Amino acid sequence: MESAIALTRFYHPLLTGSYSHHLRSLSLFNSTPIFPKLSSVKYPFATISPARFIVTASSSPLSPSTTVAESQGLEIKSVPTKPIEGQKTGTSGLRKKVKVFMQENYLANWIQALFNSLPPEDFKNGLLVLGGDGRYFNKEASQIIIKIAAGNGVGKILVGKDGIMSTPAVSAVIRKREANGGFIMSASHNPGGPDYDWGIKISEIKIADIPDVDLSQLGVTKYGNFSVEVVDPVADYLELMENVFDFSLIRSLISRPDFRFTFDAMHAVTGAYAKPIFVDKLGASLESIANGEPLEDFGHGHPDPNLTYAKDLVNILYGENGPDFGAASDGDGDRNMILGRRFFVTPSDSVAIIAANAQDAIPYFQSGPKGLARSMPTSGSLDRVAQKLNLPFYEVPTGWKFFSNLMDAGKLSICGEESFGTGSDHIREKDGIWAVLAWLSILANRNKDKRSGEKLVSVADVVTEHWATYGRNFFSRYDYEECESEGANKMIEYLRDLISKSKAGDKFGSYVLDFADDFTYTDPVDESVASKQGVRVVFSDGSRIIFRLSGTGSAGATVRIYIEQFELDVSKHDMDAQIALKPLIDLALSVSKLKDFTGREKPTVIT
Repeated sequence: MESAIALTRFYHPLLTGSYSHHLRSLSLFNSTPIFPKLSSVKYPFATISPARFIVTASSSPLSPSTTVAESQGLEIKSVPTKPIEGQKTGTSGLRKKVKVFMQENYLANWIQALFNSLPPEDFKNGLLVLGGDGRYFNKEASQIIIKIAAGNGVGKILVGKDGIMSTPAVSAVIRKREANGGFIMSASHNPGGPDYDWGIKISEIKIADIPDVDLSQLGVTKYGNFSVEVVDPVADYLELMENVFDFSLIRSLISRPDFRFTFDAMHAVTGAYAKPIFVDKLGASLESIANGEPLEDFGHGHPDPNLTYAKDLVNILYGENGPDFGAASDGDGDRNMILGRRFFVTPSDSVAIIAANAQDAIPYFQSGPKGLARSMPTSGSLDRVAQKLNLPFYEVPTGWKFFSNLMDAGKLSICGEESFGTGSDHIREKDGIWAVLAWLSILANRNKDKRSGEKLVSVADVVTEHWATYGRNFFSRYDYEECESEGANKMIEYLRDLISKSKAGDKFGSYVLDFADDFTYTDPVDESVASKQGVRVVFSDGSRIIFRLSGTGSAGATVRIYIEQFELDVSKHDMDAQIALKPLIDLALSVSKLKDFTGREKPTVIT
């Protein structure tokens, strides 16, 4: 299993990643008002100036007590070390096997390198946030990060109780507390445990000689001028959700005797959020929460909310007399899967439907979204919503940092990616719980006038009505995980050479080529250019085949093939996607020579 640490994003040339699933990059939020859409709602968040934060390390009202260690200062140890081979930061942080991170000074090296790479004014005497998905090794890593932060002059760290805090919650806490940034200890949707993954999204290590902090008790512990505050990981995030959504409206749906709801936390971090939000605040029964206890190894499961790894939830929704609505989230809480009774909502459709209904169903968007965006491989269903609503639209490479730039510039409100990530500018991260609440808001709004005994508008009804209005984008993704890197790279090079020789009008079986390229994106905010983001083959009828390599695991390469076909004819909307797309799927496998290059007969996951 992998672990990853990710900082929540300092804008720094050595750390250009977004919050995803590694020690995600520490983050300075230099944006305009954080909640411009909440003008009618009282919300205790500050407006951030275009400069940097002024940090005030005040105590949380949640803290029941303060424990002061009798010390006038800190003893800082200088531990000799040296560079470690292969310790290369990726897009959003560092991800390796747990046993690699447990090697002497391995994690400490990377954390110290991070501080070395940043201007001292970005963290000296500042406030940082620390949390993770609860996977194996997070507790030990928390103590290492706390001590190195103290050794490098950080003023205060806010850490979630037991080291737990979802990725979206870290983002929310950073904004509310006006922190300089934060650390997220997660390998996202990858398995956890001593044999799996961990991550944290030089010449010496500076480490404070202080005792381990008791992360099981809320409160503040001080060591000289440095302090650690253990906070409730749910409170600030819950407060944000209550101001984004109409909880009384959602509660009116969940409390109906003719509506049944289930949420699968997959023994991951959202287990800590499910009961306070869905049960305590919204009135769902405790039995509606499945796998609700966060476990270090995720109960030996793979916390990736898709049709393969969340099969238990799928079986419940497709079973006899299944619930009306089902949802799941991933390891660190930033991904989601939405299901109705015997009905799966693709992530591409999900973000489009949320965008189409946001203004009517979600108070945060009462003035309408500012703009919409999707990742390039995600289907074009969101494009059609943007066109109908006359909203600015952006197609960006895979990677949340591209969305974040647009959000910071005030150009974007709602965005998503086909890899089960959906979000908005309520934070700067994709957000699994937010997506579930958005869907519940849509259903509650559609059913608010339904009397007891009347047939409720279902998930399937919402989706099919959307298709009737906008057309259906049949979409599927084939993942071939842990392929040999050499063969996978040769396949992509072969495809790049193939498209360089192709021209409009060329025949690919029964399909006529419109254009083919290797996607390049110029950021409209900072004018940075991202090239070689995926090989696209687009046909004259709008059908698309896309090929990408993904490095979200710690071993080998994952080959992803995306297949899409638009259908306006309502009479064909009920077709199974795999049947509708079979000619394109066969063409994709043939054109890419995937079997020849990788030796793989079948995909690991189909979504």
